[in-house]
Amino acid sequence: MSKILIVEDEIAIAELEKDYLELSGFEVEVETQGDVGLLRALKEEFDLIILDLMLPGVDGFEICRKIRETKNTPIIIVSAKKDDIDKIRGLGMGADDYMTKPFSPSEMVARVKAHLARYERLVSSGIPGNDIIEIRGIKIDKTARRVWVNGEETNFTSKEFDLLTFLAQNPNRVYTKDELFQEIWDMESIGDIATVTVHIKKIREKIEYDTSKPQYIETIWGVGYRFKV
Repeated sequence: MSKILIVEDEIAIAELEKDYLELSGFEVEVETQGDVGLLRALKEEFDLIILDLMLPGVDGFEICRKIRETKNTPIIIVSAKKDDIDKIRGLGMGADDYMTKPFSPSEMVARVKAHLARYERLVSSGIPGNDIIEIRGIKIDKTARRVWVNGEETNFTSKEFDLLTFLAQNPNRVYTKDELFQEIWDMESIGDIATVTVHIKKIREKIEYDTSKPQYIETIWGVGYRFKV
């Protein structure tokens, strides 16, 4: 089921859009504040975003620009602004479509379906996709160097990301601290193998529900570490 985010401060319009989309089988989330909508659009995974322009907190143009810095999620602007200059600006910011209020809810649903279908074709058309690792609630995008833990994007330093990725793509294999140090730091060997211990601790704090009982990165006492699947 495709998941859609509506960022719209007029409750009646947001509910109308939500009702029509849910009747067509979509999962829909609504945010009425621009800043909250932007945060969710960046941190969570949505298949399409419907965006008003005149919003409290952060306006739709800025939201569109920020999303396009990191994501290719289809964006449809639905706004009372009817001037060509606003349409040109919105599309120039990276929006895929622009609808003016008042609008036909049925036409909106048709456009949503069309953009989702087009995006799906682009993704599956043979264009090389991102290299993804997914293990029990952890999603690692090796190409974009991004990590999600239970659907929430989590920030990792460069070496934390490299170490987590190396262990995740070699699951159930035990590595000594020396082996991990050589693999991740190699010729940059500033420090010692204690660096590995510190980085493992920081990674656990970001991915484990209870760091005292790790479910992902296990300590094999006297040997090293293993990523358990």
